[in-house]
Amino acid sequence: MNQKKIKLENIAQSIKEEIAKFEFKVESKNIGRISEVGDGIAFVTGLSDCALNEILKFPKETLGLALNLSKDKVGTIILGDYSHLKAGQQVETTGRLLTIPVSETLIGRVVDPLGRPLDGKPEIRPKKFQPIEKIAPSVIKREPVNTPLQTGIKAIDSMIPIGRGQRELIIGDRGIGKSAIPMTTIINQKEKDVICVYVAIGQKNSFIAQTISIFEEFGAMDHTIIVAASASSPPALQYLAPYSGCAIGEYFLDQGKDALVVYDDLTKHAWAYRELSLLLRRPSGREAYPGDIFYLHSRLLERACKLSKKYGGGSLTALPIIETQAGDISAYIPTNVISITDGQIYLEPDLFYAGQRPAINVGLSVSRVGGAAQIKAMKQVAGKLRLDLAQYRELSAFAQFSSDLDEKTKAQLNRGEKISEILKQGWEKPMEVEKQILILWAATSGQLDNIEIKKVKEFELKFPDFLSTKHPEIEKEIKSKKEISQKLFKKLEKIILDFKQKEGFSQPQPEFSESQQEKSDGS
Repeated sequence: MNQKKIKLENIAQSIKEEIAKFEFKVESKNIGRISEVGDGIAFVTGLSDCALNEILKFPKETLGLALNLSKDKVGTIILGDYSHLKAGQQVETTGRLLTIPVSETLIGRVVDPLGRPLDGKPEIRPKKFQPIEKIAPSVIKREPVNTPLQTGIKAIDSMIPIGRGQRELIIGDRGIGKSAIPMTTIINQKEKDVICVYVAIGQKNSFIAQTISIFEEFGAMDHTIIVAASASSPPALQYLAPYSGCAIGEYFLDQGKDALVVYDDLTKHAWAYRELSLLLRRPSGREAYPGDIFYLHSRLLERACKLSKKYGGGSLTALPIIETQAGDISAYIPTNVISITDGQIYLEPDLFYAGQRPAINVGLSVSRVGGAAQIKAMKQVAGKLRLDLAQYRELSAFAQFSSDLDEKTKAQLNRGEKISEILKQGWEKPMEVEKQILILWAATSGQLDNIEIKKVKEFELKFPDFLSTKHPEIEKEIKSKKEISQKLFKKLEKIILDFKQKEGFSQPQPEFSESQQEKSDGS
């Protein structure tokens, strides 16, 4: 009997000890229920404390993003598969905003807008998480753009220069080389300490795969991250893709590094947002876009900047791409993005089909801040380039209606033709800025005027190699001093004459004037 009593007393004592250790925690959860679900969106009722852009937890670890807050329900977009969701299921708030994992291990990887790998390689181990949406740095933290971002494309680096921290729009019709420009630019950043982020929005899977293989072939994946939301991805992921790419770029910006983000393209981004907005029953405006369509892109592109040295001195350059319909740059989305960016590179179909590639229309293209970032040597040789090219395009349009042209007009047409030929460049052939300067100097100073048009490309190939082997000090001087002295100009003139004689770039037979023709006929 005593033994039973002792055992009961021990049990009671241990229960009392456990009760004493027990900590009573009050935990509150904001739980609602799905009222409607379908097409990648869900309406949830009962979430009284939900915040805008808050992450919501759906059944089976599915996440959603709160985009619409109304009096009686919350409109959310589903981040992933939604086929298992049904009306009546529970939904919880998390109190967290959407973030993406970021670290140096992302370089060389292909990820989706949530940071999940798409390349079949191991999971990414992040150093930290970066919010996808972030307020752009204030004016106090910024400094003027003053460092060039060399694209390796002669036509751009000379006439429409891009600076680190700039937002330069690439605009044009479908299939005329818009994606080729940032592709060449990314390839050209090899060994230049610029981390590149290529964001593919609504592109075909085959196009994304081709882009990855090109970057791997040219060794560009060593400094590139690809964020992919293909045409087969849900519109929610297409909507988030550019913000995710920007957040990854900002991770390197905050470390004082230089980053480049390409958004290919923001037209499809606007389409995805319009689709989500219509499904969420937002009021539609012009072309069925919601009222905040301008804010959609402005809050993204404003995050590109050049920080002052006090705040790390890093830069984030943005190259957004916009697709036009039949060259209409006055449409709704193109005009919106043109007004946000610091300039645009306009690609023209007529030039593209005429064989002028990249098909840049210099009249409609402009860089509003890049001139300040251009090196002096390039300014010296490219100052007349835009004017010569514009005059040539204008004169060539009228010359086809006239057979009798004066000598000055003929000379302008001849030089313009040579400059146009020099500016033709394959996307896979980026050129170092020093070589660009020497080639453009030859074109603008009239050194190519007496060379046959069919030999111009041969001259362009051989002349830089000749200088590199016989006169390497010239490129070194341009690289170190970043300008060309009068002494160097005179030296170049002698060298180029010697080169043309040795290589046989002979002058074509001069055309007879009408009076000379009459004399020769009379004799």
